[in-house]
Amino acid sequence: MEPTASLDLQALKFLIKESVREVMQEEWFKFFDMLIPYVDTQEQADIEASFSPADYEDEDFVDITHWFDDENQAE
Repeated sequence: MEPTASLDLQALKFLIKESVREVMQEEWFKFFDMLIPYVDTQEQADIEASFSPADYEDEDFVDITHWFDDENQAE
C-alpha cells in the first residue's frame, strides 16, 4: 500500500485561499492590461516632452504605491 499524505483542514483552506488569490491577481493584471491603451515609443516621447515631471512640484502628488504593496490588504 502506498503512503498517503494528509493535510489538516486549516492547511487545505490556506492552500486553496492562496491559490485563488494568485489566480485572481493574474486575472486582474490581464484586465488592467486590456484597459490601458497601447502607446508607441514616439507617442510616449511626445507625452514626456509635453508633461515633464520636472514641471510639477512633489507636493502636487500623493504617493499611493503603498496601497498596492501590502499582500495582506484583502484579509
